[in-house]
Amino acid sequence: MTIISYKRPIPKLKFIYGIGLFFIGILSIDTYFGVLFLGAGVFFFYTDGIEIDLTTKKYRNTINLFGFTFGKWKDFPEIEYVSVFKTTQTTRVWVSTASTNVTTTVVKINLFYNTNQKIEAYETDNTDTAFDIANQIATALQIDVLDATSRDTKWL
Repeated sequence: MTIISYKRPIPKLKFIYGIGLFFIGILSIDTYFGVLFLGAGVFFFYTDGIEIDLTTKKYRNTINLFGFTFGKWKDFPEIEYVSVFKTTQTTRVWVSTASTNVTTTVVKINLFYNTNQKIEAYETDNTDTAFDIANQIATALQIDVLDATSRDTKWL
């Protein structure tokens, strides 16, 4: 069974807030606010992702919480091609009373079907890793890979 799994990482600051709220909730569990803080803390540990089973040609969008993964498996639609492309992500960072936007470059893998519908399959900051995974998916599904990491797109 070949499963490709991607789980969006939890930002460090969000994780720290989650721990703080969770512990405040545990310390005051006997009050209404304790339950609210506990619930809010749990929410900060939630992340999403995707799992792709190349053997059975199924995928599922996942919800991950405390190491447990939930999601319903679905059959792949008729995938036309795999696209690998670079994009930027902007994150707002707050420190005390000041804030700034931090922009990072990421490489994404999308699976396209029905001409313009897509399944977001993977995200990384390493181009080689992205192409390894894209080629693995393309081989299993017997489709082509579109390299859109530069202005000159090309089929691999």
